[in-house]
Amino acid sequence: MCGIIGYVGKKNSVPFIIDGLKKLEYRGYDSAGISILQEEKLVTVRAVGKVAELEKAALLANPKGQCGIGHTRWATHGKPCEENSHPHTDCTGEIVVVHNGIIENFLTLREKLSSLGHRFKSETDTEVIAHLIEENLKTACGATPKERLINAVRKTNGEISGAYAYGVLWAQVPGFLLGVKNQSPMVVGLGKDENFLSSDVPAFLKHTNKVLFLEDGEMAELTETGVKLLDKNGAEKPLKPVKINWDQKTAEKGGYEHFMLKEIYDQPQAIEDTLRTAQTDFGKLLNLNTRELRALQQVHIIACGTAYHAGLVGKYYIENFAGIPVTVDLASEYKYRCVPRTAGTLAIAVSQSGETADTIGAIRKAKELGFKTLAICNVLASTLTRVCDATFYTHCGPEISVASTKAFTSQLTSLYALALFLGKAKGNISEASFNSLYKELLTLSKFMADAVKIEYEVRHITKRVYKAPHFLFLGRNVNFPIALEGALKLKEVSYRSAEGFAAGEIKHGPISIIEKGTPTIVLMPADSLFEKMLSACQECRARGAFVIAVTTQEGARLAKDSVDKTIILPYAGELLQPVLNVVALQFFAYWTAKRLGCEIDQPRNLAKSVTVE
Repeated sequence: MCGIIGYVGKKNSVPFIIDGLKKLEYRGYDSAGISILQEEKLVTVRAVGKVAELEKAALLANPKGQCGIGHTRWATHGKPCEENSHPHTDCTGEIVVVHNGIIENFLTLREKLSSLGHRFKSETDTEVIAHLIEENLKTACGATPKERLINAVRKTNGEISGAYAYGVLWAQVPGFLLGVKNQSPMVVGLGKDENFLSSDVPAFLKHTNKVLFLEDGEMAELTETGVKLLDKNGAEKPLKPVKINWDQKTAEKGGYEHFMLKEIYDQPQAIEDTLRTAQTDFGKLLNLNTRELRALQQVHIIACGTAYHAGLVGKYYIENFAGIPVTVDLASEYKYRCVPRTAGTLAIAVSQSGETADTIGAIRKAKELGFKTLAICNVLASTLTRVCDATFYTHCGPEISVASTKAFTSQLTSLYALALFLGKAKGNISEASFNSLYKELLTLSKFMADAVKIEYEVRHITKRVYKAPHFLFLGRNVNFPIALEGALKLKEVSYRSAEGFAAGEIKHGPISIIEKGTPTIVLMPADSLFEKMLSACQECRARGAFVIAVTTQEGARLAKDSVDKTIILPYAGELLQPVLNVVALQFFAYWTAKRLGCEIDQPRNLAKSVTVE
């Protein structure tokens, strides 16, 4: 996730672009840059760090021009540095591009373009777009430079694959800005004698609330006098702008009241973006050949907090598909316990930020013991990724709310993909089974898109129970860690006492804390353990618990006489169902906290990344 802003009008574009980038920093903040068309030449200024660093550099360079583009980056290809910062140019320096998304075939295209004499200055996938446009301009038809640019961009769109949105400036067409959308967001702000191109509305909302949302395959032509919308074939389409009534603060959250809520709804896209790179050959990623992969004897998963719960789910995945024994440790414990030096060990560190001190310390210990190390992380070039031998990146974009949601489900997705690969490499699952299971995994984002539709249902249930002093969460097998995560989410944002248990354990002590009306959230999809979970419901209800079942359509039918309320989710299969089940618990925590008037995005006493022991 990155932030794009473009301006074309009668005024100096620099203040508009810098201000827009500040409004988009929630989309990325490891580097930023601007390109301004000044006297028919492009002037580019870039800086590592937040937009404030770019602002300082721009004051020194002092570019001025009535047309320009800017970008704030969340790195996906290439470490955060000035060379990898956007905007990116072609060989001539006359074409400049800013981009949000992932170009899946960029390595193939880069190799082809290099063979044609193009010279690349960065490690990014984005730079490929600028060079492709340059190459396609050589043969593009058109009576004017503008027509040639449009046709070159159309051809470029047919050659790149992935999810992307990008903006283009060409020095030979002053006062003209072109925007492209495919599966990544792009909006146009329609002003008076000025128009804006951006990833999101907040970038220009204080200047205009008249907005045009681009659809996949569309391109927008912007000049100071107007906007044209083209379909993928280049035919003009009618404009259908909408009026935005959000205030600035709400707009930064995409219209949602809190970042946590927005990030719950981000999950289908985050999973889809993560899966775009999950087909990476994990053997090459780990620098292990087939013989070494088959020699793996055990896996250690190391993490903290929510990431630890992802690791617990990952244990079920890896043991099920790969048949490799897995231990899951809290990083703060792993660092100080006696860990046997066992050959054939892979240590996996799971972290959203890559800066958690306990996790970094634990993985350094694993390296000292001679283990191969892998990070599953969301932040490119973070400390953890530099310490580990290899990294698999989740692609969530920045997660602003302290309570993790989309990072968690993307971690689960990554661990599932890794488990499948290890299973195939170890010979535990056949090539045909791998292909079938991976195809099933690719449908997960669609199931998640349906899962996030349950908000109203959960919201209604929380009205009945939010004042309770204590909550229980129950699950079995792969859903047991989800019960732990549900309890943690509720504690984090609502400050209510909550505990998660393996459902079979409640009769061994925990059932004694149930009182009349104790909300008990039971994860019980209609799977192989459904009857066991039904028994747990009956045991709890007999002690006065108010039982809320998180289940499937069939489960709701079978459980109707044994529970008080049901939350119904689509069924994605026994091992993938936990990824959907947690959505209900995220909404439950959110709405409980909201009803209690708690600070949701920045709960008391908590920080997003714990960088001290």
